[in-house]
Amino acid sequence: MNYRNTARVRISLSLFVACLISTAFASACAGGSDAVNGQTKSEQTNNQTKQTTPTPQANAAGRAGHELLTGEAAKGDWTTDAPGVRRKLTPADLPAPYATESVRNQPREVAPPQGALPQVPAGFRVEKFADKLTNPRMIRTAPNGDLFVAESEANRVRVLRDANGDGKPEASEVFAAGLNQPFGIAFYPVGANPQYVYVANTGSVVRFPYRNGDTKARGASEMIVSNISGGGRLEGGGHWTRDIVFSKDGSKMYVSVGSRSNVSDDDAEARRARIFEYTPDGKNERVYAWGIRNPVGLGIHPVTGALWTSVNERDGLGDHLPPDYVTRVEEGGFYGWPWYYIGANQDPRHEGKRPDLKDKVIVPDVLIQSHTASLGMTFYTGEQFPPEYRNLPFAAQHGSWNRARRTGYKVIYLPMRDGRATGEYVDFMTGFVTPDGDVWGRPVAVATGRDGALLVTDDTGNVVWRVSYMGGK
Repeated sequence: MNYRNTARVRISLSLFVACLISTAFASACAGGSDAVNGQTKSEQTNNQTKQTTPTPQANAAGRAGHELLTGEAAKGDWTTDAPGVRRKLTPADLPAPYATESVRNQPREVAPPQGALPQVPAGFRVEKFADKLTNPRMIRTAPNGDLFVAESEANRVRVLRDANGDGKPEASEVFAAGLNQPFGIAFYPVGANPQYVYVANTGSVVRFPYRNGDTKARGASEMIVSNISGGGRLEGGGHWTRDIVFSKDGSKMYVSVGSRSNVSDDDAEARRARIFEYTPDGKNERVYAWGIRNPVGLGIHPVTGALWTSVNERDGLGDHLPPDYVTRVEEGGFYGWPWYYIGANQDPRHEGKRPDLKDKVIVPDVLIQSHTASLGMTFYTGEQFPPEYRNLPFAAQHGSWNRARRTGYKVIYLPMRDGRATGEYVDFMTGFVTPDGDVWGRPVAVATGRDGALLVTDDTGNVVWRVSYMGGK
């Protein structure tokens, strides 16, 4: 029996047992998460074989919101993903380097199956908010509720406006064009009435004059930081992105810069793999934290004001090494790249180098499955979702290429206690991988809408998804 047939047997058995032991899984017995998302079994048909197959996430449904997966069980793949599945990885779970072969397994991107929607928890609804975009990447919400989206390949920033609150934008306008691989977007001053929109290009930070409600930049761009190390497109597609956020009090500006290479320590990395701090005018540069291979997403905790980041770790050491991570960033902290990872674990490609740093490597707060490609992040600050989601970090997982079995292609959130992460993470939005392992959606970034919905950019479908809470409706 091959792997896929074995998996299908396990899926069927797991779902059957779940149905027997608890009425809480009644909806799963009736068709998994179909009831939540309005999908029928026919919409999950394998388009290549024309045979209806069980959704690969069915074996995860029984664990959703219950058992915490740890150790080897937490290292699953897309077939073990489902809304509510909880995982926790620790440094003790790390295998030795090269315990498995390093593979190239790029996703085969396909059109979504007919009627397909992502999977979200019971009580939530997911729908397309906007489509026919061009490579939508970062998304940020302006104080007036407009959504600013970086269309990076088109070198522009677009504004989407849902004025009547029906979950669809009435206006879609290009705010600024002629940029250079824009990604990060921020509004300044912090608060209800910003005067500027800041945009992080791959090699600079610029700002445009702005007033609430503008859908077009009201003036030319102004250079704020001109000497950011630009470019760096690796095999996995990354490291050209630059994110930007302001501190809670607006006195500091943080800019993230990923490495140029996978694991080199040559001179080209001198101003990379770190988070810079500036004053809002682009002056008084200093390194806030370093040794962070690719800090793609940045966020500020809405209560504590702590800086957080979502990070892509290195490739080439095997399927399960090293984990990606989302973490609170310690001022002056060193996170290991390229010589070490997840504490004092030396990368074998730099054997014997920098022993002075071995005991200074900070272990991140939340370890994510290796190669999942954690990108944009946000804190949920709305009031639409149930109270337990308030102020939790959400992060988009773009999906693996350096792993034999796919992982990622989802949105997760991180439980917290007293303002600190518990170390676990929970699947929130899944289902972008077909039964054959092809990929029809790749989340990039997340934002809280003015109405409390969660917005998710997807640069494979070229859409923005909207997740709203319906409760018992």
